Amino acid sequence: MAKSHLLVEPDLSQTEYIRVTPRSAGWEHLSFSAVQLTQGQAWRFDTGPNELALVILGGTCDITANTGQWLGIGARKHVFDGMPTTLYLPRATQFTVTATSLRLDFACGWALARSDHPARLVKPADVAVEIRGGGNATRQINKMIPPGFDCDRLVVVEVYTPPGNWSSYPPHKHDRRILDEHGNLLEADLEEVYFYKIDRPEGYAYQRIYNDDRSLDELILVQDSCLVLSPEGYHPVVAAHGYTAYYLNILAGSDQSLAATDDPAYAWVKDTWVDKDPRVPVVK
Repeated sequence: MAKSHLLVEPDLSQTEYIRVTPRSAGWEHLSFSAVQLTQGQAWRFDTGPNELALVILGGTCDITANTGQWLGIGARKHVFDGMPTTLYLPRATQFTVTATSLRLDFACGWALARSDHPARLVKPADVAVEIRGGGNATRQINKMIPPGFDCDRLVVVEVYTPPGNWSSYPPHKHDRRILDEHGNLLEADLEEVYFYKIDRPEGYAYQRIYNDDRSLDELILVQDSCLVLSPEGYHPVVAAHGYTAYYLNILAGSDQSLAATDDPAYAWVKDTWVDKDPRVPVVK
């Protein structure tokens, strides 16, 4: 299988083991970074004209910034150990992350902002959980920065897909801004990243990304700590049997929204869902 241009593989020899910019992704808004630190190590960043969301994947840290100080934050050893801690930071924020646990793993997504909003720590108890889908398309959605959050563009959620299940299903897209006759938003134009963790090192998932005319049609093998770019089109996921797939979604674009359109060829499957998979929720 040829490597997809939408797949970004980690360089785990580096502190910042994934970095995506609008230029490298070939889009307009969204940047992403994944960082690993050992105890006492620090990572510094300036948001500049961007708003930023930082999600602690595992470990604990202190974050000091010109907009506030958050000490000893983080509540899980890894993404399969519990609920997330997320920090939202506005434009013109200079901050330092210092690891206070033996190992710290975190991810940041940022995008150009048109307005200022207050810094906010989203604790595990603040996270809304949705069990979406049914049958073997049941998955858990943790909503850290959902639509309606006090920010400009960013949306941040994380998704747990049990072994053998489908996710982001039926396939949906959000690559055109569409309004109905009353001006209600039916679909937003959003850029999105999928950042994966798999619960065992040899595990994997597949993600397909395709558009209506099939000028884009990629089937991507993803493993732990890989990132997939979703610039347009439909983008379903399936987890390999025996392995739980986690992915962090960060989106930015025309609206602070998740308005999307299902692929009409597959939307009918929603009517077949009767029961939820009892393995969900994966984390509590």
